[in-house]
Amino acid sequence: MTRTAVQALRTPQERTIEALRQVALVVGASLFVALCAHITIPLMPLTPVPLTVQNLAVLLVGLLLGSRRGLAALLLYLVEGISGLPVFNPNPAGLVGVAHLFGVTGGFLLAYPLVAFVAGYLFERGSKTFARAVVAGIVAEAVLFAGGLSWLYLFTHSLAKAAYLGLYWFIAAEVIKVMLAAGIATRWHRSARRAA
Repeated sequence: MTRTAVQALRTPQERTIEALRQVALVVGASLFVALCAHITIPLMPLTPVPLTVQNLAVLLVGLLLGSRRGLAALLLYLVEGISGLPVFNPNPAGLVGVAHLFGVTGGFLLAYPLVAFVAGYLFERGSKTFARAVVAGIVAEAVLFAGGLSWLYLFTHSLAKAAYLGLYWFIAAEVIKVMLAAGIATRWHRSARRAA
C-alpha cells in the first residue's frame, strides 16, 4: 500500500497525533540547536567568531529531519532568537535579539535554515549511506561559510580578512563535525530501517 493510501485511511485522531509529533520534532530540534549554541570555545583575540557545536547541531537537524522539517526548525530557531529568547551564542558585545543578527556571526545565523535544508535535501535523495551524508554535510558547510564570509566581508571590506576571521580557524573542527554528523545520521537511519 502506498504512503498516500495509508495516510488516506488514517482517522482524524491519528492525523492530529502525527501533526503534533511533527511539531514536537521541529520545536525539539530548534531547542537542540539553541543548547548547542551555548557549547562554545571563544577564539578571541584571534577572531570574534566563536567555535561552537551549533554547526554540528544544524547539520544533524537537516540530516535527521530532512529538508522541510530542518528548514522549519531553523526558521523557528531564528524567530526564537529574534524575539529575545537566549538561544543564540552569548557574544562579548552583549547583543541580544535581532541585534545579534547584525553582529559578526549574523551571516552564519541567517544561513542556518538554508544549511539544514541543503543537508536534508541531498541526504534524502537516494540511499542513506555515509558517503552521501558526508557529501551533503560538505555542501551544506559550503553554504554556511558562503553566508558567514559574505557577512564578514561587509564588516572588513576584504575577502582575505573575512576568511581569516571566519574560515581558517574552523576548517579542522568543521571536518570533524561533518564526519560526526554523517556517522550519526547514517547509524540513525539504519536503526530506524531495522525497527520498521
